[in-house]
Amino acid sequence: MTRVWKWNRPVTVREVLEDLQKERSIAYTTVMTVLDNLHQKGWVRREAEGRAYRYEAVSTRAAYAAALMNEAWSQSDNAAAALVAFFGMMSEEQRQSLTDAVRVVGLPETREQPRPTEQPGSARQPGPAEPPGESPASAEGRGGR
Repeated sequence: MTRVWKWNRPVTVREVLEDLQKERSIAYTTVMTVLDNLHQKGWVRREAEGRAYRYEAVSTRAAYAAALMNEAWSQSDNAAAALVAFFGMMSEEQRQSLTDAVRVVGLPETREQPRPTEQPGSARQPGPAEPPGESPASAEGRGGR
C-alpha cells in the first residue's frame, strides 16, 4: 500500500516491482499476489489495461491511519483512559498536530482559556440565560434581571 499511496495514481505490478527492487530482491509473482490480495480485501480497485491491471488505492493513507486508531480505541473498555495513555505517548510535534486537527474540525478547545481581563482561576461561568462574556451587572444595566 505504501507504494500505491506514494504515487497517488493507478500503478501496475511492474511499476511497484521495479520500485521495490531498488531496495531488495522480490519476485513479480509476489507483488502480483499482494496487489491481488489487497484488491480482494477492498483496499485497492483495479482496471484492466491490456493484459495487466492498474491498481489504485480506495482510500488515503490518512483515512487508513484514522480507521486503525478508531478500531484500536473502540476495543478499549475505558475510552478516556486509552486516550490519556495515547496522548501521554505523543511527541510535542504530535500534540501540536492534534491541536491543529481539533481546530480544523471545529471542536471546542480542550482547556478553557482565561479571558484577558480575568485572572487565571477566577473565571466565572455564565449562567444558562446569560450570554458568554456578559456579567449579571451588565445585564442589569440594559434592563435585564
